[in-house]
Amino acid sequence: MHSHSERTFLYMKNQSIKRTILPRWAALLGLGTAACAAVIVGCIAGTPARAESPIGGAAPATDARPFTQSLPGLEVKFDMVPIPGGTFKMGSPESEKKRKPDEGPQVDVKIEPFYMGKYEVTWDLYNEFIKTYNELGTATRVAVPIERLADAVSYPTPIYDIEAGPKLQRMGGRTGDFPAVIMSHFAAKQFTKWLSAKTGRFYRLPTEAEWEFAARGGTTAPYFFGEDSKQLKDYAWFADNSELKDQEVGYHEVGKKKPNPYGLYDIYGNVAEIVIDQYDPAHYQSLAGKQVAAADAIRWPNKQYPRVVRGGGYESDPEACRSAARQKVTVAQNTQDPQDPKSPYWWTEGFSIGFRLVSPVKEPSDADKHKFWDVDNEAVRDILTRGREIRQEMKDLAPAPKPDVKPQK
Repeated sequence: MHSHSERTFLYMKNQSIKRTILPRWAALLGLGTAACAAVIVGCIAGTPARAESPIGGAAPATDARPFTQSLPGLEVKFDMVPIPGGTFKMGSPESEKKRKPDEGPQVDVKIEPFYMGKYEVTWDLYNEFIKTYNELGTATRVAVPIERLADAVSYPTPIYDIEAGPKLQRMGGRTGDFPAVIMSHFAAKQFTKWLSAKTGRFYRLPTEAEWEFAARGGTTAPYFFGEDSKQLKDYAWFADNSELKDQEVGYHEVGKKKPNPYGLYDIYGNVAEIVIDQYDPAHYQSLAGKQVAAADAIRWPNKQYPRVVRGGGYESDPEACRSAARQKVTVAQNTQDPQDPKSPYWWTEGFSIGFRLVSPVKEPSDADKHKFWDVDNEAVRDILTRGREIRQEMKDLAPAPKPDVKPQK
């Protein structure tokens, strides 16, 4: 457990080191600057941070290899696989069976190479994040002013066990290789922020375009295995095959079905996966008729709801698991929360919603990192400033851009 001073440490850049020494060491080690800094800091602290992968674009996408990421001081690890860059048609053609209007018109999107989680984020990994809430404790809690929210990681309040506990337990519980679920979009983003600080490598949620590109695995059919939905049972847990011992549907341990061509398991079914984008049924129409870069295809969120999830879950019909299928999350996913205002960390009905990690090959700017990490709507920002059971921790992160809101008095 960190000391009080460590928890309240504010990141201060040393410009001379960043411009001279750090780039030289990064080149020698074959790492990105953020990962190199993590290794140096870990060595100074006596616990070296393991760098098990090409980081920050050190290797061309064609030479990229899968890697296993460890977390300094923890036993948990997770696997990442390379996704090559390329151009594809996002969305579905009008001829595709069971398609919906929000899947079109198709848009040509250029994707840069990136790494993606081989599996959905599991409870074993997510628990390392959420347990920090209790470790911080009320006695040592440090209030984070609104103008410094971008420099802090906000930890989820405890799960509402009266409702969620029994439902999770009947599916296998909150441990091991079961996919972590019911977190909100904001909590998933905060997890990637925490993970980035923990590992020294930039992690985030996938964009909607990246997710679909990866799910397709270089194919153009409704499913990466073709058009016959009867084959879905070999690759996914969905409504037709996800029954548990109690004869009710539920999630299963990750990696038990066949992977897609890029080596991604459970990209269809098991749990639907959160992406960074706001749900907008007309978004593809706004991009029609031109080729766009993946970054320009993002519908950046500015409201708490609705959000996009992809891939379908254990409750889904086959058509909801298609590569182009989009599902929206509304406030209806958080009706069981008895608090007022409701927690920004949990979707109390989201038992079939989880997420998967992405790490780009090319390390982005500090400002772009924060766009993927930080609060993106006023509703959540307001809750964080009220201080009700909120526990946040200042972290050694990429320097935050100046806040786009005025501090509240």
